[in-house]
Amino acid sequence: MGTGEGRLKGKVAIITGATGGIGGAIARKMLDEGATLMLAGRDEGRLKAAADALHARDRVATCAGQPSDEADVEALIAAATEKFGQLDIFVANAGSEGKVMPITMTSLEDFEAVQHANVTSVFLAIKHAGAAMQERGGSIIAVSSVAGVVGVSGIGAYAASKHGIAGLAKVGALELAQAKVRVNCVAPAPIDNAMMESIEGQASPDDPSLARSGFTSLIAMGRYGTNEEVADFVSFLGSDEASYCTGGVYAVDGGFLAA
Repeated sequence: MGTGEGRLKGKVAIITGATGGIGGAIARKMLDEGATLMLAGRDEGRLKAAADALHARDRVATCAGQPSDEADVEALIAAATEKFGQLDIFVANAGSEGKVMPITMTSLEDFEAVQHANVTSVFLAIKHAGAAMQERGGSIIAVSSVAGVVGVSGIGAYAASKHGIAGLAKVGALELAQAKVRVNCVAPAPIDNAMMESIEGQASPDDPSLARSGFTSLIAMGRYGTNEEVADFVSFLGSDEASYCTGGVYAVDGGFLAA
């Protein structure tokens, strides 16, 4: 897969959560656009399978670890720079939806677990990728959510984490601008993948289709998005075509936030 020609030719990208729906689509898109990839995730076996499926092992490597563990993030960035000689793009995509329930019923343990998975991982990505990109410049892209812009009942822990991601990206953009490191967020609406199936199943255990209908009714275009539609925008933000874009929270949402 991928010819090596495209707007990301010559760039090296790290993608966390690379075995998930959005992460896998980003990997395919960036590879097609010419990038060389370091795929990151918690499960080494799934990572290797994802890399094999891309059929471009000369331009794809893997590194297993926890995206919210500082030593693992440092090791990930070191592995990418040692193997490929540089780092140009870091896609902080790994995250968790947590449990669907009202705030008054959410345990502190469950709340903190989502913050650790989502916010800490993005903090570490900006901290260490930003440092690694100081000489060359680069692009850091965090996957947030429309729930990082507005409130959505039942997912307080998730919404708090996604709002936090947007704040970190804005501060990172200000602090790293002089080093020509851009930091942005994408904010997808419901995307047709396993994470949304989990949310639907938790929100309406007896009939998940009811939850899906409810979420769809909030989207102007009347449908869920696809992993590939998110990947297209992430790839743009990683490219030089987005050279004047930093500190933004960009909706990929079919009009969800337009109401």
